[in-house]
Amino acid sequence: MQTTESGHQPETGGSAAGDPADASKNQRYWFHILAQSTPAARNLHAVKLAAKAWQQGDRACIVCDALEQAEELDELLWGFSPESFIPHGLVPDAATRCSESVGILMCPPSAEEWDTVIILSQTLPADADRFKRLALVAQNDPAILNQARSHYRQLRALGIEARVHDLRKR
Repeated sequence: MQTTESGHQPETGGSAAGDPADASKNQRYWFHILAQSTPAARNLHAVKLAAKAWQQGDRACIVCDALEQAEELDELLWGFSPESFIPHGLVPDAATRCSESVGILMCPPSAEEWDTVIILSQTLPADADRFKRLALVAQNDPAILNQARSHYRQLRALGIEARVHDLRKR
């Protein structure tokens, strides 16, 4: 697929079936495959996506599995931009509500609560098709890429053809 200078693929109208609603739906789901192989690169990319969504007025969350990763994401969000503060909170479980615009979740996100969901976790939300935007980030690591393939198949089973930003091809 063709990408622009910013690494984003050009938006296209229509879908294989020609239904603009399907095309719009599919443009909300993205896989970002990084050239780097480190978890740190993956976390930084997720923070950049969350910051962009927040700047666009979305409530955004990053979903992860481990406390250590959540703490690293927290540190990255605190120091991400020297000019501004990205308000964020840590959500350890489904019973905890986040009053901030950006959340770091260690539990499944709620479609009613979050506009943009960034997936770093091993589990794709059961209601993945209900989010305004969903981004999955994978570093260039065999285990993480296999996990991403599994997520991709799950989205296809929901009728979603996610768009892929493969940054390894630059």
